[in-house]
Amino acid sequence: MIKAYAAQGPGEALQPFEYDPGALGDDEVEIRTEYCGICHSDLSMLDNAGGMTSYPFVPGHEIIGTVVAAGDNVSPSLVGQRVGVGWNAHSCMTCEWCVGGDHNLCASVQGVIIGRHGGFADRVRADAAWVFSIPDGLPAHVVGPLLCGGITVFNPLVQFDVKPTDRVGVIGIGGLGHMALKFMSAYGCEVTAFSSSADKEAEARSLGANHFVNSRDAGALNGVAGSLDFIVSTVNVPLDWMAYIQVLRPKGRLHMVGMVLEPIKLSIGPMMFGQKSLSATPTGSPATIRDMLDFAARHRIEPVVESFAFADVNAALEKLRNGKPRYRLVLKM
Repeated sequence: MIKAYAAQGPGEALQPFEYDPGALGDDEVEIRTEYCGICHSDLSMLDNAGGMTSYPFVPGHEIIGTVVAAGDNVSPSLVGQRVGVGWNAHSCMTCEWCVGGDHNLCASVQGVIIGRHGGFADRVRADAAWVFSIPDGLPAHVVGPLLCGGITVFNPLVQFDVKPTDRVGVIGIGGLGHMALKFMSAYGCEVTAFSSSADKEAEARSLGANHFVNSRDAGALNGVAGSLDFIVSTVNVPLDWMAYIQVLRPKGRLHMVGMVLEPIKLSIGPMMFGQKSLSATPTGSPATIRDMLDFAARHRIEPVVESFAFADVNAALEKLRNGKPRYRLVLKM
């Protein structure tokens, strides 16, 4: 039996829960959990915000642990290794997207916490293709958030060929944004941080920003018009998106990784004449996740985390719900 923490209904507190996972799949591994990050996606799923949560619901998709069992199609050499699992746990491995290396775009890709139980548990399972060895030099307790939030902000750098000479911006200095600043700075880019909290300037600069713009100040936004090649938005609230389109240089791109639920309104004229683009991406493929982990190890990129005991999971979730973390929360088994 696997021991976990589960909610019995939308928004309910997590309670101790046990379940029988059944026979280990041929392509799966079973991981003994050591750490598990807490993400806003866990809260959204807990509240059934997207209408796709099954209860009892065990959250957790930023998992670090040790492989304790491997399926028949998996190399037994994985057993005993410290590994991580992020948002996804399974893809078909045979469609054009999986064969082409874009497994995260597979029509049957399955999230760790969608239709299955996640990592707020003493053990968890995932397909070996979505399980990643942890490079030396990355402390285990900080790696979990890289496997969801980290790859979410790293993937656009790969997909859109962001260059070290580019001038880039990050909207929102939070759980995603602080990692975006670190990655873009390590890439060699000239980085501008946009935040509605003026008191975050010193911290944003310490995370890698070269410049800081108070996004509540229309004059400050106008002052950087036509200056950036690429802007990544990490926020999930509606903003004056045309103001950020105006900040872009010709051929610039405004890219969304924050899940904004309201429709985005843009005027095509300024985009057309400046050949500007709007885009969005999900997390990332297994190959890109491995590259991200290697890059993070090489440049010593670590998320800023606060740790909680697994038994204090409800207190940690409440802190996240109230917007208090600086910047990611991690449960320790």
